[in-house]
Amino acid sequence: MYLTTFDPFARDRYSTLMRMDGVRRDGNAVLRFDVPGIDPESIDVTVDRGILSVSVKRQEERTEGDRFIVRERTMGTFTRRLRLSENLNAEAVEATYTNGVLEVRIPVLEQAKPRKVEVRQADDQKELVG
Repeated sequence: MYLTTFDPFARDRYSTLMRMDGVRRDGNAVLRFDVPGIDPESIDVTVDRGILSVSVKRQEERTEGDRFIVRERTMGTFTRRLRLSENLNAEAVEATYTNGVLEVRIPVLEQAKPRKVEVRQADDQKELVG
């Protein structure tokens, strides 16, 4: 396991506001967060002592005289925290934001990558001790 949800205060209500997928691709753990309508300048990605924090802020778009007919979009600051395993290189985290999706890439350390193990044939000529 490369990461686990950490924030005990971010229960279902908050985690549904910033949905995440995680995959392993090309030697990286890749996390994708849905953050539509977020100003890229308000995105904050930090790593501190093995905890990855992703915070975004959605500000209310309202002018004087607006009267809401329907109001379903949640405003405010939202944060997801994940504990990174020791198999990930927390020093080399990269993040990009495209079309409402924040992608965070964390390299898997070399010692944690799968490796091919050579299978040698046993020596057929061994004598049996009896």
